[in-house]
Amino acid sequence: MHYHVPSGERGVSIEMNAKTAAENTDPAIQFQDVTYGPDGSFPRTIVNNIRFSVASGQTLVLLGRSGSGKTTLLKLINSLFVPTSGQVVVRGRPTTDWDPIRLRRGIGYVIQDAGLFPHFTVAQNIALVPSLEKWDATRTAARVSELLSLVGLEPAQYRHRRTHELSGGQRQRVGVARALAADPPILLMDEPFGALDPVTRAELQREFSALARRLGKTIVFVTHDLREALLLASRIILLENGRIIADASPQEFPRIDHPEVQAFTACLTPLPGALA
Repeated sequence: MHYHVPSGERGVSIEMNAKTAAENTDPAIQFQDVTYGPDGSFPRTIVNNIRFSVASGQTLVLLGRSGSGKTTLLKLINSLFVPTSGQVVVRGRPTTDWDPIRLRRGIGYVIQDAGLFPHFTVAQNIALVPSLEKWDATRTAARVSELLSLVGLEPAQYRHRRTHELSGGQRQRVGVARALAADPPILLMDEPFGALDPVTRAELQREFSALARRLGKTIVFVTHDLREALLLASRIILLENGRIIADASPQEFPRIDHPEVQAFTACLTPLPGALA
């Protein structure tokens, strides 16, 4: 049930990664009345009184305009930021109780334009966390091959390439593979397809939607694109000026009677003459 607050292509093999895709009711992530301001400052807060939970296996999309607080919430989840007040609970423990390194190694992170290391090969980029976790070479090589297949890239063809030899879409596929490398239960994705051309973006959105359903990961996905949110989300939270304005399923979201929701749904209407 929704609420609003007046003032919140290719077939791929997935056997090693496969989990039950059905969501369960155990929260993987909880925001408990979280406010955050730079340097712990209340006069300059970025997000305010944020309260929600994300069930295990759910794909939550954080939607909002630039500066609404979406990326700040991601950084609060992996403890790049610490709440000024309230707490963020990840897998049953407040982020302040986690060792930050252990917390982050259990969370995959995908950003716009992938953020790959240019001096690494594709295989070395994907193997980053496994190498930090001291996986042996045989296990790491097998995981790299599995993940390249998972994201639709032929391992023999791509594993030794450098990032400058990849297209934008291929880099994003490698970024997703790197985020999945140590099989984390949680994925954070910060506008991962935002820098791609429209056709490649649509292809990756469809592929990722199918992948998310099959893997059953808990995913928090940031976007300012309502079409993307409606396609990928099992639930949408809309932010405005650091507060939650709406929280609904993709089916319910467009029907919410709130000006900011209506501003986003208006973007779905073709411009006059666009279909002429």
